[in-house]
Formats: sequence, structure tokens, C-alpha cells
Amino acid sequence: MQLVSEAKPAIRASVDALNTAARAVFTLAIFTSAFLLFAVQPMFTKMILPQLGGSPGVWSVAMVFFQALLLMGYLYAHLSTRYLSPRTAIYVHIGLLLVTFFALPISIASGLGKPPAEGQAFWLIGVFTFSVGLPFFAVAGNGPLLQAWFARTRHKDAGNPYFLYAASNLGSFAALLLYPLVFETTLRLPQQSLGWSIGFVVLALLITSAGYIMQTTSTNQLAAFIQPTKVAGPKKRLIGEYIWLSFIPSALLVAVTAHISTDIAPAPFLWVIPLALYLLTFVLIFRDRPLIPAKAVNHLVPILAGLVILSEVIQFNILLNCTIHLGFFFVTALMYHQRLYNRRPQVEHLTQFYLWMSFGGVLGGIFSGLLAPHTFNRILEYPILIGLVMLAHPAVLRASRKEITNETLPVLGLGLLVAAGIYVFRGYDFINSGAYLKYLMAVMSIVIIGFYVHQLARAALIIAALMAWEISPAGIQNTSYERSFFGVHKISLEENGQFRVLSHGTTVHGAVRIKNPDGSTYTGPVTPLTYYHPKGVLAQTLQLLPARANGRDIAVVGLGTGAHACNGMKDDRWTYFEIDPVVVKIAEDPHQFGFLAKCAPAAKIILGDARLTLAEQPTSDFDYLLIDAFSSDTIPIHLLTREAVALYISRLKDDGLLIFHVSNRHMELQSVISAVAHDANLAIKTRSQAARPTSLGEPVPSAVVILARKPETLAKFNEEAGWKQPANKNVSVWTDDYSNILGAIWRKYAT
Repeated sequence: MQLVSEAKPAIRASVDALNTAARAVFTLAIFTSAFLLFAVQPMFTKMILPQLGGSPGVWSVAMVFFQALLLMGYLYAHLSTRYLSPRTAIYVHIGLLLVTFFALPISIASGLGKPPAEGQAFWLIGVFTFSVGLPFFAVAGNGPLLQAWFARTRHKDAGNPYFLYAASNLGSFAALLLYPLVFETTLRLPQQSLGWSIGFVVLALLITSAGYIMQTTSTNQLAAFIQPTKVAGPKKRLIGEYIWLSFIPSALLVAVTAHISTDIAPAPFLWVIPLALYLLTFVLIFRDRPLIPAKAVNHLVPILAGLVILSEVIQFNILLNCTIHLGFFFVTALMYHQRLYNRRPQVEHLTQFYLWMSFGGVLGGIFSGLLAPHTFNRILEYPILIGLVMLAHPAVLRASRKEITNETLPVLGLGLLVAAGIYVFRGYDFINSGAYLKYLMAVMSIVIIGFYVHQLARAALIIAALMAWEISPAGIQNTSYERSFFGVHKISLEENGQFRVLSHGTTVHGAVRIKNPDGSTYTGPVTPLTYYHPKGVLAQTLQLLPARANGRDIAVVGLGTGAHACNGMKDDRWTYFEIDPVVVKIAEDPHQFGFLAKCAPAAKIILGDARLTLAEQPTSDFDYLLIDAFSSDTIPIHLLTREAVALYISRLKDDGLLIFHVSNRHMELQSVISAVAHDANLAIKTRSQAARPTSLGEPVPSAVVILARKPETLAKFNEEAGWKQPANKNVSVWTDDYSNILGAIWRKYAT
């Protein structure tokens, strides 16, 4: 008895020390787990991008996959804490981590073959499942699981462990911030994968320590025994709110990402920014005193929605445009996540709370990432979600029937009056051209932003403006859309109907004249326009290519409208490599653009990613190979690497030309190609055409780089023709596992 009595102070001191360490150990474990969880997303997405042409759709599908696996992780955490004893739960989880260790390092699973021509999303889900499914699942449930473990300790904060969720999202935010700034620019993919494996081992040790603390402090004989009391779980209506309040921000996350990737600045490094902001809202909100007052957030949501609408009318610069869209998404996520936190249950039902949150998030991701691309021919999910945000605004939900009637009926009446006016005056050019719509939208946006009106009236105006923009008769008559996994392709009539234009996002990919300036039907020859104008740089590369008695073998990566075929000679043999079947359908339709039908009816079109399909072609086959596969301003990095250039050169004849079209609004890419050329000991020349056109009938400014095995092959590409030797900017060679997008952006804006 004396020995036991003497041992009690030592045991008590040990337990007190563990209690003191509990907060630090659990916080660090959750932070590390979240860091690894969100570091693996951009890392593995970067691994798989080369097989799907750098499409923004890859990120959307990745988001849905990771959200679904996160739901499974949360379900595992819920079942573990509900049905397993603490000791068993610890052993099971450590066993899961041990099994996962033998599945590392992370790499692309073999055996699934090449991406299919259709159904890329489902193929991609299979690749994610077999390649990264187990490691992601092993860390996915740690957030709620460790919070539940912490709640079972005797720490003074055990009764309110929700602060740990903020630590979790801070780790996620840090990973997404550091990946493009540090990891991507300094580490190659194998090094990133190895670093992730080391981090996983550290995480396993932290979780083991957390489990030991939980088991020791909660079961020690010296700890006060507390008889657990049953607390009623959340009712069905509250569960429905958890799902709804998680659905909207999650769906909006994918929709905003698709919008800024397709319509504003399509660059992969931007994909992580909306997700980082999404996670930051949890950091700011999941605390007893939110850092941003809810009243201010609720007031900002409709104002920023008005700015979003105004940005569709007035083309702001890229920075302001991105700021507006991301700002609206950020404050909306804050508003919904604040309402989630206010409705959180008692700690006994913590894992159930996170489970329903995750379920709502998965539904939102499925809606925007999988259903919408197959349902809508353009990114309609974004305006639909903006409308839902306004319908579920707290001011709308709190309003009485009388307030709704008084505030919204005037807006409805005014809308009907405007619609009647449009119908009556529909024969006027001002109405037919759609010019009225821009003025109407601008006025409505200014009222929403700058005038004091009731939040109900603002919500009604926003919904009315969105509907007017999407169902405008002028817009429907002059524009058609085709949507695929690789983006939204818009065919529109421009410059008073003189030109039919194909564009993807913010970049024009082809145009054809269909009317003369006086409005009469154009009957002249089919002439390439925009980048492929006969007086442009790309046309010159074909003009300076020597003729051959039996014709030239010409290959182009990136079909567009097929306009370049009309810059060739009669006997040329054309091969196009195109990843998007929708683009092929548009280019082959003689009633849309007609370049292929008129100039290269026998052109061979090979569907699939160019790196994969070119590798299947015979070596030394082409006289000319043009790489022009940059959808909008997205850069398929795998088409600019050392390995890619080696493949291209091997498919050229000894005196063949390799041409890169590297025009880009936001990145300087000439030095990237130059670095690869010097690395491979290739001859190189560049030319940039800077004059801005005043009409679609004039050549568009372009930057072109040309490579060859021998300098004499480029003899005609001299200074008299406008070509020069590029300056050496000491850029590191891009490879299949290393690139530096931020460096390319910095060079563009620094010059």
C-alpha cells in the first residue's frame, strides 16, 4: 500500500504532463495530416495532367474524387468513434497507416491504358482510385477522428475541440499556398512524392502519440470518472441544413474555378487559389469569435454579386476580374460556413456533424464537376449558384411575406416593362445587336452596388440580371456553345456579323469572313484569319519551308478551325493531332468554317493527347511539326518539356522544322523553349509580331519559336525576314517532373 501511495504523485504528474502536451500534439497531428491531404491533390493532379492535355477539367474531376474520398474518411471516423472502444480504434487506425506505408511512394498506377476519346472523367476517377486512393483515405478522416480523440482526454478544452478544425484547415491552406510557390518550383515530382512519404511517417508517429495520450489520460484511475450522458443528436431538419450549407460553397468552389480557368486566366497554378480561400474561411469562422463579423459578410455578398455581373459587361483587367470573382466566392463561403458553425452540435455528435458536412460538399462537387458539364453547354452552373446564394441569403430567409411582396414586385414589374419594350422595338439595330443588354446590365449592377436598397430588392435584381444575361434573344441568336471535358467552345458572330469566330475562354482560335462590311454575303476565297492570317508569323513558317516535288508532310498539334491548312501548297499532306472531339466536329463541319473542306479534305485527324499519339507515329516522318495546342491561355506543360521536344525531333526528317506557337497573355514561354533547345543542342530562331489589329480581318500578334537539328536549316529565317536569335535568360530546363509556371508569369510582367 505504501508503494502504491508513493507512486500516486508520480502517476499524477505523468498524467498532468500528458494533459499539458495534448493540445500541442493533437494540433500538430491535425495540421500535418491536413497539410499532407492537400499537398497530394496538386501533386498528383500535376502527375496525371500530361495524359489529358492540361485540361482544367482534370482539376474539377480531382476535386470531386477527393471530396468523395474525404466523405469516406469522415464516415470511417464516425463509425470508429461510435462502435469501437478507444483502444481498438487506436490499433485499427495505426494498422491502416502501416498498410498505407507499403503503398508509398505515390505514383500513377499502371494497367489502365490511355485516356479514352470519351468518358475521360470516369477513366480519371479510376486512375485516382488505384494510384492515390489508399494514401488519401488514410489521412482523410484524421480531422474529425483526432478531434473526437481529443474530446476524450482530460484537457481543459476537451469539451470544445472545434478549434482543431481551424488548425486542420490552416494546414490545408499552407499546403496549397506552398505548393505553387515552393514545392513545384524547387522539387521534381519524384522528390515531392518522397517528401510526402517522409511526412506520412512523421504523421504516423504523431497519431500514435495522440492515441497514447488519449488512452492514458481518459482511462487512468486518478482521473475523475464522469458518467457519460446521452445527448440527443441533430434532427432531420438540422441535418438537411448541414448538407445545404455545405453544398452551396462546395458547388461554387468548382464553378468559380472552372470560370476563372476557362474565361479569365486559364493557368493550372490558379486552380489552388479558390480551394485555399475555401479552407481559409474555416480558419476564420470555426472559432468562438469570428474574425470577420457576420453582418458585414452578409452585406458584402450582394454587392460583390453585382460586381460579378458588371465584370461580364465591362472587361476589367485580369487582376481585378479574378479579385471580383474570388471575392464573391470568399464572402459567400464565409456566410455559409458561419451559419454551419452556429448550428454545430454538442461534442458527442462531432463526427456526425463533419460527416453530413462532407456529404453536402460531395453533392456540390458532383453537381458542378460531373453533372453540369454533361447538362449545360456552357458554365451555367455559376450563375445558377449565384441565384441560389441570393435566394438563401439570411435577409431573404428572415423576410415576411409582406416584405417579399413589397420589395420584389416592383422589380418584377419593371422587368416585365423592359421585356415588353424589347419586344416592341425588336426590329431596331440597337436591340438586334444586343447592345441594349450591356447597358441594362450595367445599370442594374450599379444599382445593386451603389444604391441603398433593401437586401430583398438586391436579391431580386441580381436574379433578374442573371436571367436577362443568360436568355437574351440577341445572345442566343448570335452565339452557340459546345462543351466537352476540355472546356467550353463558343461560336459567335462578330463585327456586325462579318465574321464567324471560334473561341475558347478568352482566346480566339479561328475566324472566317462570312459577310462584307456593307452586310452583303462574302463570296471570295476562304482565307485564314487571326493567328493564321497569310501575313502572320505562322503562315510565314510554311512559306519559308522548302517545297518538295511530291508534296510536304505537315503535322499540327492542335486543330482549332483547321485554318492553317489554307496556308499550305496543293500537294501537301496534312496530319492533325487533337485531343478534343468537339473541336474535330466543329472543324469538319463545312457550314461552320470550311477550312478543312476547302483546303485539306483528305487531312488525317488523330484523336488523343499529342504526346501519346505522336509516340505511335513512324520516326522521321514529317517535314514540319507545329505545336499549337494551348487552349485559351492554359499551358499543357508536358508539351514544352525536354522529353516532349526529343519526341518531336525524332518524328521530323533531318531537315524538318519544329515550330512552337507560344503567344500568351500571362506567361513568357520563349525562354522555356530556348532552354530546352540549348539543352538538346538544337538550332533556334524566334519572331514576335506585336502590332495590335483593329479588325478580325488583320493578323493577330503572335510569338513563335522555331527549332531544327542544324543551323543551316534555318538559313531563310534571318533578320531580314524578322527572325532573330533569342537571348539567354538562364531559365532551368522544364522536364516531365519539373516546371516553373510562376517564373514564366514573372518574366512576362517584369519585361
